Formats: sequence, structure tokens, C-alpha cells
Amino acid sequence: MSETAPAAPELVTLTVDDRSVQVPPGTGLVEAAQAAGIEIPVFCYEPRLGPPVGACRMCLVEIEGIPKLQAGCTLTAQDGMVVRTAATSAAAADGQEATLEFILVNHPLDCPVCDKGGECPLQDLTFRYGPGKTRMSFPKLTFDKPIPISPLIALDRERCILCYRCTRFSEEVAEDGQLVARNRGARSEIATFEDEPYRAPFSGNVIELCPVGALTSTLYRFEGRPWEVQDVPTVCTGCAVGCNVSATVREGKVRRILSRNHPEVDRGWLCDKGRFAYPHLRAEDRITVPLRRGRKGLEEISWDDALDTAEELLRAGEGAIVTALSGSETNEIAYALGRLLRNGLGAHSAVLPEATSGALDAFRLPLSAIAEAELVLVVGDDPVVERAPIVELWIREARRRGAEVVECSPVGDVPAAPGAAAERCRELAAPGNPIGERLRSAERVVLVWSGAGGGGGARIAELAHELGLDAKPGSGAFSLPATPNGRGVALAWAAAADADEANPEPIRLLVVSGDDAAADPAVRALAEQAERVLVITMFPALAAGWADLVLPATGAYEREGTAINLEGRVQRLRRSVPAPCPDELTWLSALGARFGVELPPYAAVLFDELAGLAFPGLTLDELGLRAPLAPRAAYVEPAAGTTPAPPPLQTAGDERFVGLLRLQRYRPLFSGPDVERVPELHFQRPAAEVELSAADAERRGIAPGDRVAVRSNGTSVELTARVNRRLLEGVARVADVHAHDLHANVEIVRA
Repeated sequence: MSETAPAAPELVTLTVDDRSVQVPPGTGLVEAAQAAGIEIPVFCYEPRLGPPVGACRMCLVEIEGIPKLQAGCTLTAQDGMVVRTAATSAAAADGQEATLEFILVNHPLDCPVCDKGGECPLQDLTFRYGPGKTRMSFPKLTFDKPIPISPLIALDRERCILCYRCTRFSEEVAEDGQLVARNRGARSEIATFEDEPYRAPFSGNVIELCPVGALTSTLYRFEGRPWEVQDVPTVCTGCAVGCNVSATVREGKVRRILSRNHPEVDRGWLCDKGRFAYPHLRAEDRITVPLRRGRKGLEEISWDDALDTAEELLRAGEGAIVTALSGSETNEIAYALGRLLRNGLGAHSAVLPEATSGALDAFRLPLSAIAEAELVLVVGDDPVVERAPIVELWIREARRRGAEVVECSPVGDVPAAPGAAAERCRELAAPGNPIGERLRSAERVVLVWSGAGGGGGARIAELAHELGLDAKPGSGAFSLPATPNGRGVALAWAAAADADEANPEPIRLLVVSGDDAAADPAVRALAEQAERVLVITMFPALAAGWADLVLPATGAYEREGTAINLEGRVQRLRRSVPAPCPDELTWLSALGARFGVELPPYAAVLFDELAGLAFPGLTLDELGLRAPLAPRAAYVEPAAGTTPAPPPLQTAGDERFVGLLRLQRYRPLFSGPDVERVPELHFQRPAAEVELSAADAERRGIAPGDRVAVRSNGTSVELTARVNRRLLEGVARVADVHAHDLHANVEIVRA
């Protein structure tokens, strides 16, 4: 019996400016006109913000059979509809001209000094559709300017045309509710709730959404004009999402970061860390020349001396070298470093960053599939927004579309003690459990692992396989690693040579790559054991006390290469600006020549070599500006792993833990050396607080806002108490930047 071919989708036929076009039912009229090659101008309409609101009236069109002009963005294509835009309808043209005239009544004529000038939709549409001269001779309304709604965003209120894009983003996409429209009529204005600073992880998106110069970046204000800058397409490496961005460059410096919409990855949204952290490239304490330990500490040396010293350290450590990688390297840098150390010197082992398990390739989906899920299960201790902020936006969209979102964590719908979320989740997914039954019956299920520690990706892959998600094309699983390119670094390191051996004793040389690795307590412990230490970093503070040689590193916008995001998508980084020092591939190539290891100093050549080992058949041309996602692979059972039992949560049965709480630490999004060096971002960092459950706070006589002492392992930290009514009893939660040496179980008392 032959299979019946799927029925072709039904289409509706309409006419726009005498052009016939067929589109699927429910298509918006603006999109239908675009399909016919006709523009309907808009201000308030933005498809990413959801249903249109028809606020600006710029999209007025004439519909046959309807006596009055209609807002085109609010209409959907209907079979037989006849539409005339301003191009063929005098009435529509008059309506659009009147709309622009009304918008410009109080709009200031400050295009020469407005940052939006030259890339402003209002400017463009006024030239094309607006009146040639003004009839208004009265004074325009003026306001104080600029109004700093946060250290990152300035508001020029008189430029605002009340399109409500910004407030809709705040309310309907980011769901922070901090940007509002207050008053009515001619007195309507955009403001923050209670005039508080706009403190939210996605606030910077309103700058790009604004179709005029009302909301501008304080970091970019008066830094450049569109005809003076160049936008370089690249990828953000602030986290493992790998958002597509454009770096605006002027005079050899990055002046601004803009989103570059990849609909499967980020949909054009960016978190504030990705958008505003770029000034750290110009930090005053950045290393631009090599440093060698001398009698007076670290001293500047020439590159020739640095390579001589590096060769001396590597030869002395040959056969007993340990390498610690941060996960911020490009695939090519990690591969070149691995080739030098493992092929040329027989380095024994590596401390690799947390990486996404390859077992998840059987459940590979684009991140955009999260928004279409029926059921999303989030497992792990860490907040998703702190690890992969754009994933949080996709989950919020899924919830708005009607998906069931279940969180298994210390603050989740399903409470789980720190470190126990994976095991608790397996109990929930068991047959007979209501959640387990829904996970098995739904066709579009997404599992998200957001936990600290390695192995979580493998465990979530095992669970996805047990649930049969590899047989459901609409279902998938994701792991949110703590490093931006952990998987790429691990693959590149493995491709460089055979498997690592155990750590040598003694460690003659420790090679530390990247600021994150230098800040890792485990790496610092290795540094105390090692005879000599070589560090590759942008900033000296973390390694100043124990490095024998420091080589300057480059930043993401100063590199050519590739990286792998949490989907498993290989994406291309493009050098936006020259680095103030030789890039890693240049000096690794020179150093490799001294050991007989041929290392091309060009990322493209190294990628071709690496691709043959790790990404067969993949070329840089295929990656393009919007890299495709590879198809799913067959499921391969991950290596068995064990998770150490967490410290006791319930204390009643053991006198050693009476009065103690289990500490949950998490790494905040707004932390790290890049955020520390951008003062405008400091207000986004987490407050010095400890979160307690309502029961634990009441038991200790602690009220919200009280100063408390948090004690552990002979260390005491004074923090402010915050009561979180969703937090599991017996748990205290503190951001890593305030936890210092606190571990395991802690005592909390009023200070």
C-alpha cells in the first residue's frame, strides 16, 4: 500500500497594490505585503514582541469594501482581500503623511546630535512619506534630558513617539515589568516603575527596539555616527548560548555591540553582559606585554625573552606538565595548545572545563524549539538566567504559549536539595508518576540541565533516552555549561593527541589558560603543588602571586576562530579589532617551531585540520553568518558517572549539624573580570545577600534586610538576609562572589 503524500497547506489569495499573492491563513497583512515585494511602513509593529497593538498608525492602508483606513499591522490576510497602500492609494498616503505630521509635532529637530541619526526609522520614513514642511510654529514640549533610567540607558523623553515597543518588551518578553507608560493622552510618557533604575538582565534590548533616539546607550552615546563605523559580524562568548552579534568598530576600538538575529539561537535578543561588557578590552590593568617573575615580582620583558623563558619552562617540565583550560578559548587555540604540549612535550594531563556531553547529540534541537514545547522540565540547582540567559527567554515564551514548565531545584515547583535535583528528577519521571506520564505522552518535550558540576549533561541524556525523546523529532534536551566553549575546547584538546594520563607527581609545570581557569580554586591548588607556573591571561591580578611567566591573552572580539555553543552548533568568530598584543596562534606557532611542531598561525588553516578530526566535512564557508545546526546523531550511552552525596540537609538526627543550613552557591551572570572592569555594569551584580526560607528565617529570628553573619570552616561573612518563600527549608543560597571560602553547611546568626 503506497503512502499518501502530505496535503499541501491551504493558502489564501489577496491583492496588494494590484499584485496577487498567496500566503498561509493567519499571515499578518504586513508580512503578506512583504511577500508581494511591497512595504507597509511601521513603527510600533515588531513581530518578536507578539501580537500587534496598532499604536502608531503608520501602517494605514485602504481595504476594498471598508470605508475607513485601517491599521495594516493589526489585520491578517483574508481570501479575496484587496489592499492598497500609500503607493497606490491617495487616501492611505494622506493618512500616513498626517500620522507623521502628528508624530513630529513635538519631536525635536536634533538629528545632527542624535545618536540614532543615520540609522533612524523615523528619519527614513519622514523623508519618504512625511510632509515636506511644518505648519507648526508654536514652541515644542521639552523635558529634562537625558534622563538616566539606569547607568546603561539614557532616555530623551521628547524624542519618544509612544510606540510602546520598550514597555511591551519589558512586560511581555523579559517579563520584568520595570518599564511602564504612565499618565494619559498628551501627557503619556515612558518611565521606570517608581522611577527606580531599570535593573534587569535584558534591559539593553530596548535600545535596539526603539525606532527613534529616545533610548540610547550611555556607553555608546556620542561615540560615533553610522557613516564613521563598521559593523563586524561575530559571536558573543559571554556564555554558552553563542548569541550572534555585530561589533561596531571605530578607530580600531569596539564601540558598541548589536544583536544579529539568528532566529534559531537568540531571535535578536541579548543579555546586558553580552551587550555592555566590551569596554573591558580597554581596561587600564590589561596585560599587553609578557611578565616574568624577578626579584621585585612580575616584571615586563620582551617577546623574544618571553619565548625563551617559555621554552625553558616547557623543556624543564617535559613529561610532567599539567594544563588547565578555561573554556573561553577558541577551538583553534585549544587545538594548537594541545598539539604543542601533547605532541611536542608529552604533557600528562589537563584540567578541562565543564563541557556538554556528546550523548546529547541524539536529542539535538535548535534553542527556538523550546518555545514550541508542550512540557519543559528544568533540572538543577543554578538559575537558568544566570547560566544561559537567552534560554530563560525561550522558556518564558514557552510558558506564554501554554507550555507546562516544571522546575526541579531548591526553589522549584518540585523542591530538591542542592546536588540532589538529578536523582529527584528521575523519581518524578518514573512510570506511574503524573509528571513522568506527561513526559512520555507529550510529543514536544524539552529537558534542560542547569546544575553545577560535571556529568549533568550525560545524566540528562540518559533520562531523555529512557523517556524515548530520541524518537520524537519535536523533543530534545539541553545542558547549560558554565563556560562558553567548554565542549569545543574538550573536542579540540582530544583531537590534538591520544588520551591523557594521570597527573604527574611532582608537577614540574602547570600551564593555565584563561582568566576563568586562573580563578578556579582547584587550579590554584595545583599551582601550589607545581614547581613552575605559566599563565595565559588578560589580567594579572588573579595570577600575580604564583605565576612565573605571564603571557597576554586576547579577547573574543580580537580573535579569528570557531566555538561550539550549548546546542552543539559550530559558529564562527571574526576578528573585529586588532589586539594590543600578538594573538595566541602567532606565538604558539613560533614556540611550536622550537619543538619541531608545525603550527600554522592562521585560524582558518587550523580549523581545516581540526575539522578533519572532529567535524568531518565541515568548512568555514558552510558556517557563514548564521551557522546551521548539525542533524541528530545516534544515541551513544554515556560513560557511567557517580555524583557524590551532598552534605546532610536535614539536621535533626545528627548533633554535628544542629542549627546549620546546607549552602547552595551559584555563579552569577554579572560576574567575572569583564564585568568587574565596566563600572556601568556594577549595579547589575547580585547584592551581598543570603537567601533563606521563611521557616529558617523565623526560626532564627531574622527579618528581611537584617545583617547576618554566615559562618563556615572558620570563615565568617557578613551579608544581608533575604527571605525567599520558594526556597527549600534547610538551604541557604549565596552568589559565588559573596560566598568566598564558605562551603557545605553554614551557620547563620544575626550580626
